[in-house]
Amino acid sequence: MTKDDVLFGYRCQVFDLAGRSTVSHACRTFGIHRSTYYAWKAQVDRGGLEMLRPRERRAPQMPNQLSAVIEERIVAFAIAHPGLGPKRIASELGREKWGAIAVSANGVYKVLCRHGLGTRVKRLSLVAGYRAPFEPPREPEPEPHIDVTRPGELIGIDAFKVGRLKGTEGDVWQLTAIDVYSSFGWAELIACPSGNPTAKQTSKFARRIARELARLLGGRVARRAGDELGPAEA
Repeated sequence: MTKDDVLFGYRCQVFDLAGRSTVSHACRTFGIHRSTYYAWKAQVDRGGLEMLRPRERRAPQMPNQLSAVIEERIVAFAIAHPGLGPKRIASELGREKWGAIAVSANGVYKVLCRHGLGTRVKRLSLVAGYRAPFEPPREPEPEPHIDVTRPGELIGIDAFKVGRLKGTEGDVWQLTAIDVYSSFGWAELIACPSGNPTAKQTSKFARRIARELARLLGGRVARRAGDELGPAEA
């Protein structure tokens, strides 16, 4: 039984009850207005009870609707170029190499919405779903770590350019050192007339750290980690 058959039976029951009682009672029972009942009754008087059967409605005719072929071209172009918006897609499709299709940006947008591709995120998600299949999450890689056992075993040294300061000759650099075990640090500002720290300046800084460590720990630095510096002895 279809929905039309159910609705036809419902309307026939209204007329059956109206014939056995009153029109007002039948309308109240079935929850319809009396004007609706009399509109139906006029149709029944002309053509019988079959007039109560719902009539099939024709699909609406849209004279400005794009053809299926053009819709396919629009969807295919949007999937091939998911980052372009409706205005750009309409402009590109109007070029000779894409077939010189005359379509407005609004028409492109409506086509994309009908196919669930109305936003750039949806188009990119569709393309990403085909290009990058799901992979189970991987265990995070262990973080890089330097193993040291005592203070003074490894000293990291680096330098970065501060800039030019008033009253100095050349660029000003900061030399920085840190004890990897204890995170104790040293820093020193130096003027570099040549533009970069020289081997003499970095060696002087490294020897200073070595002397202080020797005084505090009674020993020498075992290793030195440096970057962008000249040769230095500790």
